[in-house]
Amino acid sequence: MVLLHGPNGAGKTNLLEALHVGTQGFSPRARSDAQMIRFGTTAGRVSLRGTVGDATFESDVRLSARDGRRATLNGERLPSAERLRTELRALVFTPDRLAVVKGAPATRRAYLDRSVTRLLPAKAELPLEYGSTLGQRNACLRRLRAGVSSSEALRPWTEAVVTTGEALVDARREAVSLLRDPFARIAAELGLTGAELAYEGKAPTIADLDARLDRDLERGVTGVGPHLHDLAISADGRDLRYFGSQGEQRMAVLALVLGEAEVVRKRLGEAPLVLLDDVLSELDDARRRALAAIVTSGGQTVVTTTAAAAFPGDPAQVLAITPGRVG
Repeated sequence: MVLLHGPNGAGKTNLLEALHVGTQGFSPRARSDAQMIRFGTTAGRVSLRGTVGDATFESDVRLSARDGRRATLNGERLPSAERLRTELRALVFTPDRLAVVKGAPATRRAYLDRSVTRLLPAKAELPLEYGSTLGQRNACLRRLRAGVSSSEALRPWTEAVVTTGEALVDARREAVSLLRDPFARIAAELGLTGAELAYEGKAPTIADLDARLDRDLERGVTGVGPHLHDLAISADGRDLRYFGSQGEQRMAVLALVLGEAEVVRKRLGEAPLVLLDDVLSELDDARRRALAAIVTSGGQTVVTTTAAAAFPGDPAQVLAITPGRVG
């Protein structure tokens, strides 16, 4: 476990962001490459060397304010930078990740689909496949509404949405079943009792889609399916989105991240990189000690804090961060 400490604005979060970009191909907070590039420049680069199990890796991600991101892994050009996340596993907590609990259902769906990618590699393409198929059906609905297509042309896309939708729902349910117990246990260790995960939604059927065809035609979009489902995150029967304090929401997101890291270690035989940014600032002493016990028990975790004394454990490495320098 590595502890990074330094004053606010020293660059601790930037370093964690670089580690995430170099292992996952995208930033956990920036919405565009331009936001990751130093002011006054037009390009940036993240290069990492490390090990996964017994194997070594070298990743290189190049950012440009004008061109798309480019990534290589062990010298081989990847079709997209985000392809890195299918090869290198990393999990991150940042304060804005509380949106996983208190944000819109789309945020939780995206988080769950990334978990499917990490936990079920053989099913990693399902979210993209479903999204592509859904887009084709929606486009066909709009053509049919405009009178330039036919019901016969829509039928294959309806069947494809049902097939890929069922597969995606099954994969999401499997991921939730893997996460449920570790999530509840770690949440309890962090002081959030009765924590539960539940997948809300059922696989679409031909009958479901046929029954609402007129409404779908009117709107030009498909009105049932896993693109509208949600992941319920609760504690003692309370939906934490509406009835959880910010501290409880924080514990829930932490438990999700740490629980998934545990599942990855046990299921895939490799420890993911866990990045915890500003995780101690709102924790009392008891929860800090509980967190320290969890993150020092296995795998590689990087924790940032403004003061080294705030972490009550015994890190393997402590690094001081000052603007432009790590030492």
